[in-house]
Amino acid sequence: MVHAPDSRQLESVILNNNAVVSIILLLFITHVFTGSSTAQTGRSWEPSHETVERVSNKNPTANFYEDKVLDFTLPDPLALDGNPIKSVSTWERVNRPEILELFIQYVYGRVPDTPYEMSFDLVYEDREAMDGKATLKQVDIQIAAEGQALVIHLNFFIPNHTTHPAPLFLLINNRGVENTDVTRAVKSEFWPAEEAIARGYGIAAFKNADVDPDNRDFNNGVHGMLDGGGRDGESWGTLAAWAWGASRCMDYFESDSDIDPKKIAVVGHSRGGKAALWAGATDPRFAMVVSNESGAGGAKLARRNYGETVEALNRAVPYWFCANYKQFSNNEAALPVDQHMLIGLIAPRAVYIAAADEDLWADPKGMYLALYHALPVYRLYFPDTFLSEGVPALDSPVISGKVGYHIRRGDHNMLLKDWNWFMDFADRVY
Repeated sequence: MVHAPDSRQLESVILNNNAVVSIILLLFITHVFTGSSTAQTGRSWEPSHETVERVSNKNPTANFYEDKVLDFTLPDPLALDGNPIKSVSTWERVNRPEILELFIQYVYGRVPDTPYEMSFDLVYEDREAMDGKATLKQVDIQIAAEGQALVIHLNFFIPNHTTHPAPLFLLINNRGVENTDVTRAVKSEFWPAEEAIARGYGIAAFKNADVDPDNRDFNNGVHGMLDGGGRDGESWGTLAAWAWGASRCMDYFESDSDIDPKKIAVVGHSRGGKAALWAGATDPRFAMVVSNESGAGGAKLARRNYGETVEALNRAVPYWFCANYKQFSNNEAALPVDQHMLIGLIAPRAVYIAAADEDLWADPKGMYLALYHALPVYRLYFPDTFLSEGVPALDSPVISGKVGYHIRRGDHNMLLKDWNWFMDFADRVY
């Protein structure tokens, strides 16, 4: 038999319900005003069986099965010597410099200290671009050293109808120049200039090959200019050269009163995404880093034997890294760092990692886990930074404080959908 509650029971129920409502309201207010994580709803993402089989058949020597991922232990960025640190000052004074040096020695290489001269030449300007909505500038950044010279062709649009210097996205373009066509005869989602201008952002690009061609020859590009003292195991690779080129673009932006140098994001896709992370780690002037589908050597954990690996990189493109990196092929456990520590080097500045659900070579889960395991560093600055450990659902970006991630439907590319989420993130962190 069901009994009706008496008046005291009813009073207790009402009080308890009020308490529950109050707690829910408090949690909501905390979420809104502390910038805590965007909710991760639904099931954690997993690749479809069909995608795994298709990608495995295409790359039979690589692993794309989660049950074949070996156990691994990540180095702790906050306890290199076994003694955990708990303060920003110790991180910035001790651990961060040590970790940066390890990446220089064993992964990306050391930039030589060869002196060089740099100058800027505004070769073209159109204040009525995009039907008057934007200004187009084309700047030649001229670098000279050791009797040699090269030119980085920097092209960018900035919005006209603003009352303050513009925030800006800088793309390290590792694709053909038609993807960043300044005439706008060809419009590519890879560099959606009109959409950026409409949202109040400047958008810039330089061709990575202007700095260093994407090949094994260290006698050309900036390597040919600055490697006068020869090369050794920790000499810089091509990714470091492209990151160096991004910093030379930043040098120019600091001189242009139309641009806000405190609100510049460096963006890269694939190999460009690897370089963008290194640019952000080595140059604290970048306020935000966007790494799209960068895979191994970028945002992906090296210790996860899934998709692209250290061995695959050293077999196909060893010149992207320093020669010392080769000793960690099929020996990732001996690597004194992993990519979560690279992401941690960007703190307290903003970082956004993006993936695609069919791009298993880049290991979407491995990239998310790298971001997740970088959070202890971000929490030194922003204690309320939080993400769930499971990979977010498709097309559902997650943001907490200065970190963000999404995995979208589709394959290896950078689309307008991605850019809109990058700009949404920038709207929040600037």
